Amino acid sequence: MGDAPTLHRLRAGVLDVAFVDVGPRDGPPVVLLHGFPYDIHAYAEVWPLLVARGCRVIVPYLRGYGETHFLSPSTPRSGEQAALGADLLALLDALAIPKAVLAGYDWGGRAACVVAALWPQRCTGLVSLNSYNIQNIARALEPESAEREHRLWYQYFFHSERGRAALTRDRRDVCRLLWTQWSPTWRFDEITFERSARAFDHPDFVDVVIQSYRHRFGLVAGDPAYAGIEQQLAAQPAISVPSITFDGIDDGVRPPAEASAHAAHFTGPRSHRLVPGAGHNLPQEAPHVFADAVLELVHH
Repeated sequence: MGDAPTLHRLRAGVLDVAFVDVGPRDGPPVVLLHGFPYDIHAYAEVWPLLVARGCRVIVPYLRGYGETHFLSPSTPRSGEQAALGADLLALLDALAIPKAVLAGYDWGGRAACVVAALWPQRCTGLVSLNSYNIQNIARALEPESAEREHRLWYQYFFHSERGRAALTRDRRDVCRLLWTQWSPTWRFDEITFERSARAFDHPDFVDVVIQSYRHRFGLVAGDPAYAGIEQQLAAQPAISVPSITFDGIDDGVRPPAEASAHAAHFTGPRSHRLVPGAGHNLPQEAPHVFADAVLELVHH
């Protein structure tokens, strides 16, 4: 598994974004977006496959991770879905990319879904793990089955100051356990984990993570700058762009769902696929499967 190439930096919106930018500048653009608690190395085996097929591939560190930093100390350290979507849109603008295939999972998949839903003219196609990944905050306090609820222990943990203290004291301890639980059939080693875990040493990591998991349950206010976007997302807007959605059969946090469970949220062409032997970190566990999906949309 190769290391990341040289990072580029660019001011985009409220962030100084650090990102991988590889492949021909005139190739079809693809943006790959990591989740929590992961980083750009989730795509270390994906981007060479895309570059080999002529794509220009952008892989940014999300807010609160790695070398991406806030431009102002006064900007709220929010991890809400509207902020993630706005960050992605600002990056596309700063790079002067009119539209791209947007692909991601977890937080990154949510950012991709937000842009695909609200700014479809900027999205050539969408690849999203766990299908429609826009949160329905108004219904966040409606419980699921006990079997599903227990998988979300970390979210409830982060609602408390005890959870914040645990993440502050030893973020590797918490995040390593999540990797293990969410991808129970993935045998990653300590070198692989530590390569990504360095991104969690970001000074704003804890604040962004805690705000994210409290905001999605309506427990804290969002950044007022994104109130308009959150209002649009509250309507659960449909995604009209060509989409390929996945579930890992071994996903330990979001068990596989039938395609019909999210069908109403997709008004454009959509293919839903189950991946055996893969959990929540799909691009790192099954890079060829993920890359092939992106290429289908590139050549759609």
